Amino acid sequence: MLSILGFLMIFTFLFLILTKRVSPFLGLTVIPIIYGVIGGFGPELGVLMMEGIQKVAPTAILLLFAILYFGIMLDTGLFDPLTSKIIQLAKGDPLKIIVGTAVLAGIIGFDGDGSTTMMIVVTAFLPLYKKLGISPIILASITIMQIGITTLVPWGGPAGRVASVLNLEPNQLYLEMLPGMIVSLLFVIAVAYFIGLKERARYRKTSSEAISMSEGIVDAAIESAVIENISPENQNVKRPKLIWFNLFLSSIIMVAIVLEWLPSAIVFIVGTALALLINYPALQNQRERMAAHAPNALAVVAVVLAAGIFSGIFKGTPISESMAQSLVSIIPDGLGAYMALFTAIVSGPALFLIGADGFYFGILPILAETASNYGIGSLKIGTASLYGTPFGIMGPLVASVYLLINITGINLGDLHKHAAKWSLGIMLIYIIVGVFTGIIALW
Repeated sequence: MLSILGFLMIFTFLFLILTKRVSPFLGLTVIPIIYGVIGGFGPELGVLMMEGIQKVAPTAILLLFAILYFGIMLDTGLFDPLTSKIIQLAKGDPLKIIVGTAVLAGIIGFDGDGSTTMMIVVTAFLPLYKKLGISPIILASITIMQIGITTLVPWGGPAGRVASVLNLEPNQLYLEMLPGMIVSLLFVIAVAYFIGLKERARYRKTSSEAISMSEGIVDAAIESAVIENISPENQNVKRPKLIWFNLFLSSIIMVAIVLEWLPSAIVFIVGTALALLINYPALQNQRERMAAHAPNALAVVAVVLAAGIFSGIFKGTPISESMAQSLVSIIPDGLGAYMALFTAIVSGPALFLIGADGFYFGILPILAETASNYGIGSLKIGTASLYGTPFGIMGPLVASVYLLINITGINLGDLHKHAAKWSLGIMLIYIIVGVFTGIIALW
């Protein structure tokens, strides 16, 4: 009966989320409480929910201050010189422009905010693509592929969700994903080079101007390119004179996270404080910068804390164990050892079709509980569940993908046709790297 109750809870959550009847925050909070009461666990729910919140609190704090920190860095204009330099180096060569797109998206994407990356990269390169007759679908595809990789940083949405559900540290997931991320970033640059070669040949063939590609194309749009970030609109918050300090601070933070000098949450709390103190010493300016990025931070933190309530009830009661036992009973003994591989394979289509909230909060806990019966730890299952992100991020339930197709003027179907095969290639890279790193067992 508990198993049936658990599956009904998951089905109700998925149904309400996919039909947009409730927000993820409400679904993660209200639904488990209702089913917990139905299951007869009412007197225990308060303690279980508090335990769940306490377990995800470090993740919530990490995401809160990471979002604030990178928002402040974008405000200061840290990435503006890099963007301008890449455009200048392109010199009107389609090959260089497309590769430059991949490089810039890969670097900017490490802020963990896909929407910001889209706006910066597309704003910088779209005029050049149009000037040279390069299809915007290439710009959109390269950008979304890099975002699908870089969003897996500890302060990104996917790692935060998985960590909150499985009671892991986002940094643990990041370190497991890092080898595959590096290979995948290089893969996207190689894809961009391959596409760029074809576009260069096409441009040489169709261009009516008698200018050698070796000499470069004098393009007024390149020389006068203006990089406009969506945040902030007021250029007074830029801090070009402090760019080297901000670059040094950001580099130290990245190193501290990878080498685990301090807990990631503490690193970003200190980093945010220093960024505000040095860049915006006036109290009013500090308040304005915090207020500018608070809405994004609050939305993410609220969902993570709600996930703590869901996880606390789901794992604190016998419901999850009963569901796992039901699944174990129908899985052939010989296949149980391949749960990590199974999770990796289904993660892509699941994220694409039911979205991150549905998969990570509804299905992943069952997969992890089932895998534990075969001696497979939650870190392996959590890591494997992230492998499908590059494909799932293009799904129709991802809000930011509509921003991308809107600003590039393409349609969603064309984006899927052009980018899906490369994104599946990234998934395959993750799985192969996962085999070598021990995340996925094949024997």
